[in-house]
Amino acid sequence: MAKRTKSALKANRQNIKRREHNRQMRSKLRTQLKSIRASLDARDVDAAKAALGQTVSIVDKMATKGIIHRNTARRYKSRLASRLTKATA
Repeated sequence: MAKRTKSALKANRQNIKRREHNRQMRSKLRTQLKSIRASLDARDVDAAKAALGQTVSIVDKMATKGIIHRNTARRYKSRLASRLTKATA
């Protein structure tokens, strides 16, 4: 528990809210990544192409918000794009 000053208590409340929000966003990101990876594993290229734009958008949002690092976002996008091109070839 935080110290008992008003500012510390407020900071603690804010941290709890932010942590929960970040956990939800990270979960949303992971779910989206799992779905596109599953469609790639199942050789469902059409579904993967359709989901790629949405996944890239979510990855970019998470990087902008600071939930994941910029380079991590780039790595995710690069790996997904390369897997998609390999699946289409």
